[in-house]
Amino acid sequence: MIDRRLIREEPDRLRAGLARKRSSIDIERLIALDREHLSNLQQAEELRKQRNTASEEIGRRKGAGEDTAALQAAMKETSSAIKNLEGRNKEIEETLDALLLTIPNLPHESVPDGADSTSNVVARTVGKAAKPFDDVLPHWEIGEKLGILDLEAGRRISGHGFIVFRNDGARLCRALINLMLDMHAEQGYEEVLVPYLVSRASMTGTGQLPKFEVDMYRTDPDDLFLIPTAEVPVTNILRETIVERDRLPIKYTAYSPCFRREAGSYGADTRGLLRVHQFDKVEMVKFVHPDTSNDELETLVGDATAVLEALELSYRVVSLCAGDLSFAAAKCYDLETYAPGVDKWLEVSSCSNFDDFQARRAEIRLKKGDDRHKFVHTLNGSGLALPRIVASILEVHQTPTGRVKIPARLRPYMRGQEYLG
Repeated sequence: MIDRRLIREEPDRLRAGLARKRSSIDIERLIALDREHLSNLQQAEELRKQRNTASEEIGRRKGAGEDTAALQAAMKETSSAIKNLEGRNKEIEETLDALLLTIPNLPHESVPDGADSTSNVVARTVGKAAKPFDDVLPHWEIGEKLGILDLEAGRRISGHGFIVFRNDGARLCRALINLMLDMHAEQGYEEVLVPYLVSRASMTGTGQLPKFEVDMYRTDPDDLFLIPTAEVPVTNILRETIVERDRLPIKYTAYSPCFRREAGSYGADTRGLLRVHQFDKVEMVKFVHPDTSNDELETLVGDATAVLEALELSYRVVSLCAGDLSFAAAKCYDLETYAPGVDKWLEVSSCSNFDDFQARRAEIRLKKGDDRHKFVHTLNGSGLALPRIVASILEVHQTPTGRVKIPARLRPYMRGQEYLG
C-alpha cells in the first residue's frame, strides 16, 4: 500500500509513478476524496469550537436567569452538522481504504522506463545461449522417453497444466529442493515450513488481494486461499509485529507447492512444463532496513544465481521496466535460463524489492525511536521455481546418446547417479 501522505503532499510524484507503471487508477478521484476528507475535518473542528463557545454562553446565561432557547437550538443544529460531517468522513475513509488497496506500488527511480517486456534491460549474461549438439529434444520429449515425465497422467488426474513426475523425475525434484534449501541455509536464511492455505488478510498483506482474487484458488466455506507462492505465508510470519532495527536483516527460506489458476491461459508456452497450475518452488524472503533494501536486492539476486551456477546453467539477469513490474514491486530482476530444446530464455525467478508497500499493508513496523522510518522493507525471490529449471536441465544437459547428465552438485542428492533414467 502506498503512503497516503503522497496523495496530499506529493500528488505529482504519485501521478508520475502511476503513469510509468501504466496504471489506469483514477488518481484524481482519490485526490478529491482526500481533499474533501481534510476539509470536513477542518469544518468539524471549527464547529466543535463554536459548540464549546455556545455551551459556555448557555451556562453563563442560565446562571444569569436569561433565555437560552435560541442558543440551544443553534447548538443542536451545530451538533447535527458535526455528526453529518463525521458520517461522511467515515464513508470517505472506507472508500479511500478500498481504493488504496487497488493502487500499485510506485517504481523505483532506477527502474528503466517502458510499457512492457520489450523495454526490459538485460543487465548481464553468464554463459552462452547455445545448443549442446544438433537436434536437441524439447524437455517433454526427452522426459517422456526417459520415463521421468508423464504429462498424460497429469491431464487424466487433474486436467491440462498438471504434471506427474516419475522415477528419476520425482527424485530430481526432491534433489533440487534439498540442494536449494541447503544452499540458502549456507547463505544465512532460516528454513521455515509454512501453511499452504492462508487467510484473506495474509493475501491482502502481500498484495495478491483484492486485485488478483479471480486468479487464486479459494476454498469454501473457510475463505482460505491456496498459496500462489511461499512469499505469502513467509512474509506474513511478521504481520502485525514490531521489529527492532538490530534484528535486521531477517532472512527466511521455504519450500512449498504453488497454485495459480491463471497459468496456461495466455495461449502460448502451454506445452510441457512451461506453464502449469501447480508447481514446486523454493522461496527466499527478506525483511530489511529501508536504507539498505536496494543493496539487499542485489545480494538476493546473487543468492539465486548461485543456484543456477551450481546447476551449470547459462542465465541472464533482466531488469524489468516500469510497465512490466508486478503490482507490488518497486524494482525487480528476472532470472532467465536458456533452454536449447525450445530455443527460449525461460524465467525461473523474480527477485523483487517491494520497499514498504507490503509492510504497510501487513503492518510490519520498525520499533519507534529507532530511526525516521515507520516500516521495514520486504524483498523476495525464487531460488528457484522447479518446472522450468527441470526443463532447462533436461535440454541443456542432454547428450547425443539420449541421456541427461546430472550436474555434479546435484549428484549427492541423487544417490550418486551421473545420468537421469
